[in-house]
Amino acid sequence: MITGANKGIGNEVARQLAAKGFHVFVGARNAKAGRKAAEDIAKECGKATFLEIDVADNDSVTTAAREFSNIADHLDVLVNNAGIIVDGDDAILEISDDLFRKTIETNTLGPLRVTRAFASLFRKSKAPRVVNVSSGGGQLTGGADGWAPAYCISKTALNGVTVQLAAALPKFSVNSVCPGWVRTEMGGKNANRSVEEGAETIVWLASEASQDLSGKFLRDRKEIPW
Repeated sequence: MITGANKGIGNEVARQLAAKGFHVFVGARNAKAGRKAAEDIAKECGKATFLEIDVADNDSVTTAAREFSNIADHLDVLVNNAGIIVDGDDAILEISDDLFRKTIETNTLGPLRVTRAFASLFRKSKAPRVVNVSSGGGQLTGGADGWAPAYCISKTALNGVTVQLAAALPKFSVNSVCPGWVRTEMGGKNANRSVEEGAETIVWLASEASQDLSGKFLRDRKEIPW
């Protein structure tokens, strides 16, 4: 199951995993876009089902987990990809409390909320995996340069969520990924990576990496500093 899978990196991850034979659940809060994405993937790549989910809304996440359980009896892989950058996220001393809360709600609490809601389905998997899509902007070492401070802080905190989940779920593989600067709606057209390049390590962690690899922060399949 991939959140924010109606476009960008999440959509590319869904496509690649479907092509590998996974039954992919296309998670999205925009029902029209999510259904269209799932239909396109099903036609082109493999089995795909739309799942309406807003990671910033606990009721939505709970409902999504219940609906998922009506279709499948277990979950092997969760990619927490949904994320936002809010307009006005320009300077740490000027951003409002509301902007900061909204960013944290989606980018940090959202992945924790979804993982928690789907935990019982994960436990029925032989090799459960969680991949959190983070950012190099969240690194404590060289990460902060003043750009989108609320977003970057939310990703620093997401990396903290990753290591806490890895400790709490020792049979799981739980990792964070920096996909790099990717040409998406969020990254913009001047970004230096394609969506295929941005998705590559996420797909690898979801499908091929060692199950023993956990609690790490990776870019291009290599561990990088937090």
